[in-house]
This record gives sequence, C-alpha cells and structure tokens, in this order.
Amino acid sequence: QVSLVESGGELVPAGGSLRLSCAVSGRTSDKIRMAWFRQAPGKERAFVASISYSRNTVYAEFARGRFTISTDNAQNTVYLQMNNLSPEDTAVYYCATSTSTIGTFQYWGRGTRVTVSS
Repeated sequence: QVSLVESGGELVPAGGSLRLSCAVSGRTSDKIRMAWFRQAPGKERAFVASISYSRNTVYAEFARGRFTISTDNAQNTVYLQMNNLSPEDTAVYYCATSTSTIGTFQYWGRGTRVTVSS
C-alpha cells in the first residue's frame, strides 16, 4: 500500500517562496519516479516536475528555473521548492509516484493548496 501526504501549501504574496513536502510510504518499487502536478481553478491537471530514483529531474517549461524538485536520502519525502511565485501558480499541488521510469503515475496524494496573492 502506497500513501502520499502533501503539506506546505498556504497563502503567499507574489514574488515569495514556498516549499511543499510529500511524505511517501511504500516499497522502493512503487516510487521509481516521483512527481508534482498541479491543478489550477477551472483548468486540467498539469505536470510540474519529476525525479527518478537515480535523481534525474524533468521540469515543465513554466517551472524551469523557479522550481526545484528533490528527495531526502531515503526517498521517503519529495519536496518542491518554489521561488518567485506569481498568481498564475495558484493551484492545488499533488504529488504522485510511479512504478516505472516512463508512463503514467499510479499513486496520488490528495493535494495541498497554494494561493499566490497579487
């Protein structure tokens, strides 16, 4: 059984920073790849960033240079450091894990809300 619990979402002013955390339980084979997605009001869920078990990272264009995904040494927690936030970053942020290096993510958390005020 895989459990993902996000935390760290809050109201932050534009230009500010925030670090999201996601506590991940489960076998190593269930978290070959971990990622953050977000869903803004009225929009579809969008990929933000991912990190593989070997710590290779991939970022969406809007996240590159502002967001950093990382994990702790045991890969039990995945972080998303977000800098220079703008109101367009307002969304519910979800973490997810995959049992493979490609394809879909099988396990999802319930999300943490980030609101960026202008």
